Order: sequence, then C-alpha cells, then structure tokens
Amino acid sequence: MTIRHHLSDQLLMAYATGSLPEAFGLVVATHVSMCDDCRAQLASFEAVGGAVLQTEVAEMSAGALEATLARLEPREAAPTPRKAGMLPAPLADYVGGDLADVKWKSLGMGVRQAILPTAKGASARLLYIPAGQAVPDHGHSGIELTLVLQGAFRDDSDRFAAGDVEIASEAMEHTPVAEAGAACICLAATDAPLRFNGLIPRMLQPLFRI
Repeated sequence: MTIRHHLSDQLLMAYATGSLPEAFGLVVATHVSMCDDCRAQLASFEAVGGAVLQTEVAEMSAGALEATLARLEPREAAPTPRKAGMLPAPLADYVGGDLADVKWKSLGMGVRQAILPTAKGASARLLYIPAGQAVPDHGHSGIELTLVLQGAFRDDSDRFAAGDVEIASEAMEHTPVAEAGAACICLAATDAPLRFNGLIPRMLQPLFRI
C-alpha cells in the first residue's frame, strides 16, 4: 500500500498532546496504524513531549500529584500496525469487530453510513460508497478528515486511495466520486455540519446527522 496523503504535523502534535476531539483522534489513530511515516513522526513528537515534561520541575502542593493523576485517563502508546480483519485495530475496537459487524444505515443511491459513538466536539462515521457513485456536492463549516480504508475516490483536488487522508477545510467545496472497482469505504470525522449545495441533501441532512 502506497500512501500519498498524510496527516499534518499539527494534527499529529495535537494527538500527541491529547488535545484532539475523540472523533479526530480516532481518524489519526487509524491512519497511524496504517502508515509507517506518520507513526514514526508521531513517535518523535511524543518523545519530544516526554523530554520536555522531564525537564520541567516545579514545586507542588501536598496532594497535587494525586489529584492530577486522578483526572487523567490512561494514554496508549502510538498505535501499532495491527489489524483485525479488514478494519485496522483502533477502528475495530469502536465497531466491536470487523466490517461484517458494522451496523450500516442507507443514505440512498447505495451509499451507507454508520455513526460511531464518540464524545462531543466532533462526530465520526464510516461511509460506504458504491463504485462510480458520487457524494453530493458540498462545502464545510469546519474541518473534515476522511481516511480511505478500501477502494478510492477522486474530487477536484486529487485522488485518494487506501491509507490516504483528505483534510478538508472551510475553504473547500467538492464532489467526491468513488472510483470503479471495489466500493469505497472511508472513516470520516467532522467538527461541524457539512454545507450541501443541493436542496434534497439539505432537507435530509438533519435526518442523517451529517
């Protein structure tokens, strides 16, 4: 697998510091489990962060350490490239199995989605797009991360295949189209609703929670 579109350093650093919303963190963890380059880059950021923490010495009040540790959740090391069937391990943990265990809901025209349970701040979903099918033309009210798990899609900016991540900002409007061959399956995370240009997608948007 040749990955051409990687995560930005800003996203990797934010993940290393634990400051990303859970949905974005899931995309980062899944991509990193697939990508040797981003996994190495994340490890370097985490190493720098650890070195900084070791050099910062300050006097703490009695009980401050215990109180701080009680508020922190255990943080796993950088995801490894393990896989559980077709789905990378970080994503398989959210699904509770492999692709056959995904609870898809139809969006019409053969397109399906499965919203994953994540904390507030952003939402994550799996998307199944049949070969040759287009996602309705849309823009963005925030950031959208789209990681290709199977197949490939094209839009006005480039081609994205398995392992690639597209980072869409508010300035981008596009119409992703799944390539011929295998259906395109993606993991997408957004921190704001999409801006659909067509009337019907806009009317259905609240129902589909996109």
